[in-house]
Amino acid sequence: MSEGAGISTAKEAADHALVLAFGRLQGAANRLEYILGRALEQECGISHLTYEVLLILGRAGDPGLPMRAIAQEQVLTTGGATRLVDRMEAAGLVERREAPDDRRGRLVRLTPLGAETTVRASRIHVENIERYFLHPLPAEDRERFAEDLRILSHAARDLLPRLP
Repeated sequence: MSEGAGISTAKEAADHALVLAFGRLQGAANRLEYILGRALEQECGISHLTYEVLLILGRAGDPGLPMRAIAQEQVLTTGGATRLVDRMEAAGLVERREAPDDRRGRLVRLTPLGAETTVRASRIHVENIERYFLHPLPAEDRERFAEDLRILSHAARDLLPRLP
């Protein structure tokens, strides 16, 4: 029987160690995303979501990725990914090209400006990650914490349904 079965009041629910731990994780993630995202917007003129798509496309290299792959990586609808890529294309960060093996398919890839923006934003982002994400933690715990987050992220990703 799990510990959760022992919850019988709202107070017990609110004070449950696992509920509190997960709430702290969500709160920290939300606050850090705001802080780090705001820095990207102020210093680079791009949103955190745009930055994430730049990274996905940077990882993919040439010839790029289909819209569906971008949507799956970011847990967006294909319509949401299309609108985001439309804005990124208008800003000169990405371009759409015909897929070499599919005449009807289109691939999205970084433009030179998109690659330059990715590098500039990443330098700023890494400094802010060190300042706001790592430095508050004891030095001896940082590497293990990062590895634990990788494990959690992959486990959650593997539970998500794949887009058709």
